[in-house]
Amino acid sequence: MAKDKIGLLSAVSIGIGGMVGGGIFAVLGLSVELAKGGTPVAFLVAGVIAFLTSYSYAKLSLAFPNTGGTVEFINQGYGRNVFSGGLNNLLWISYVIMLSLYASAFGSYGASLIKITGNFAWDKHILLSAIIIFSTLLNYISFKAVSITESFAVYIKIFILIIFVVIGFWGLGSNPNLHQLELVNWVGPFKLLSGGMVIFVAYEGFELIANAVPNIKNPKKNISRSYYYSVLFVILLYILIAIITVGSVSFDNIAKAQEYVLAVAAEPMLGKAGFMIIGITALISTFSAINVSLYGGSRVNYELAEDDELSHEFTTKFWNQPIGLLIIALLTLTVANAFNLESISTSGSAGFLLIFGLVNLANYKLAKQVNASKWLAMTGFLLCMAALAALLAQQFDTNPAGALIGISIIFVSFILEWIYKAFDKKNNPSA
Repeated sequence: MAKDKIGLLSAVSIGIGGMVGGGIFAVLGLSVELAKGGTPVAFLVAGVIAFLTSYSYAKLSLAFPNTGGTVEFINQGYGRNVFSGGLNNLLWISYVIMLSLYASAFGSYGASLIKITGNFAWDKHILLSAIIIFSTLLNYISFKAVSITESFAVYIKIFILIIFVVIGFWGLGSNPNLHQLELVNWVGPFKLLSGGMVIFVAYEGFELIANAVPNIKNPKKNISRSYYYSVLFVILLYILIAIITVGSVSFDNIAKAQEYVLAVAAEPMLGKAGFMIIGITALISTFSAINVSLYGGSRVNYELAEDDELSHEFTTKFWNQPIGLLIIALLTLTVANAFNLESISTSGSAGFLLIFGLVNLANYKLAKQVNASKWLAMTGFLLCMAALAALLAQQFDTNPAGALIGISIIFVSFILEWIYKAFDKKNNPSA
């Protein structure tokens, strides 16, 4: 029905809201630690890969409008088999990783504002666990409340971050740390690339537009624009935020406050009030991102079970919601409390780089059908694969546990699908 359709602005808001959901608050400090003065370039490199991938998403969305989004594109490109099932399982697991990242960011910013035990680490774990539980209950009780929270959060966080950028640039010229942006403080090209890939998770949210495609008005005109406008806006926003952060806060202080560095970056401009404003914005943003990702992740789980890529037990419901909601919540509680920020971010980035790379390859395979440029699709695929290789190589050197976790998650996603398909075929030979 026409009244249910959304316009270009709403579609762009979905993409921006998905990308600026919690990633920038969680990974900015990590990015500076890895890329130093070249952090803005690291965000640019990751953004270029995201933009090329958004081209494939735009073409596939026009050809296959479906609320399944990425799941549908993978099935169209590779058929329904162990490979596509494993890749879709990886997408579902990646939701858990993203939720863990958002929850970790919520806990870090919350612990910097609220003292519960007086121990930052304990306070962080208490708060991140509490927000996962609260958001899960909210999803069970009222999705309408979840939707309202997300709509409110998108506009408030973008507004405050734009104010942060404007005020930040106003006072940047007189800041004694501005020299940190000079070329002498950049890391080498390989570290710059791999540093950008660790924080690639900050861009993955544009793929949420794909789930809304069937409801977008004037699709031939607005679908492509919604992807391109949202990704380009976020690339610019991230680069500006990175410039202000590196130029305003010393590397030592960034390292000390790595997990809530954006709030620290607001202090040179606005003092404690700036710290509080950005801290509260981070809490609102990550809370809304957790809410909507719990909902989206449980639906992906449900659709995979309906498509026979997961056990049909996952189509059952608990308290009028798919059982996947409870499973995702429990897994998120485990991952967020068990692993450090870099390992979570590495796993999320590795998963989405592989998924996005293969979506680009699917676009290449279907180029004639979807009227896409094979050259652009293949470039997106090759860049994603090169970025994934660089990320894993860098992590094996500096954080081998994180690299192994990322590879293990990818491996397990496909092995579980193979086991499930073999078991299902044995018990249902006629299927």
